[in-house]
Amino acid sequence: MQAGMAVGNLASAIGIRTEEAALVAELKAGSEEAFSLLIAQYHQPLYSLISRSLNDPADAADITQEVFIKVFRSICKFNGDASLRTWLYRIALHEASNQRRWWSRHKRQEIGIDAPADPSDDHAGESFSLASTLADRSSSPFDRAAQAELRLRVEAALRELPEAFRTVVVLREIEDLSYEEIAEILDTNLGTIKSRLTRGRAALRALLASDIPSAQNPQRFPQTRTTECIPSTSRSSHPTVQETGQ
Repeated sequence: MQAGMAVGNLASAIGIRTEEAALVAELKAGSEEAFSLLIAQYHQPLYSLISRSLNDPADAADITQEVFIKVFRSICKFNGDASLRTWLYRIALHEASNQRRWWSRHKRQEIGIDAPADPSDDHAGESFSLASTLADRSSSPFDRAAQAELRLRVEAALRELPEAFRTVVVLREIEDLSYEEIAEILDTNLGTIKSRLTRGRAALRALLASDIPSAQNPQRFPQTRTTECIPSTSRSSHPTVQETGQ
């Protein structure tokens, strides 16, 4: 039975690669229909990734547009060494990184009129899940309103993480990419990716524990999907994470 499942997975993977190759060929030929299909398929995932990678998520729409412009101009250089999704995510993270550097130089002292406030109300009885709080589950307006403040807290905590930790946490917990895909996107070995994810999760828990009371709900932050053991983190070269959570 396992052999049959393996063959089925392999066939599925081959089918996906074949469809991707056909789409890339049409993109390289300048097909507007293919480019529209690419935007329809990847706009929301890329926008979500970029928004959570920026200091100011209000810039996400413009950066996402820049990503697709760059894709349109450089698709002929795509050689298929990585999957199309990996290539797109790599470009998106590069553009987000450029925007963060610009923001750091020019906008650090600015305060937007619609900048999210630091919520102070308690949510002692609420259940918390990173994926359910940040991912779009097409919930009802009432549910979205109920989780709005908690969402702001989680988004704020994510932005306090060092860039290396934040990127891996977002790619794994929000975008649901595999370790191998993340390593390929970031051009980093698998061990480093797992280490950053472990330390990023621990830092995020520490930040949220200082903001969201946990006495009445110790299961607020559930165990991760993976079976890996998450050790206690050593003190890293990013003291701001620990200090911010105090």
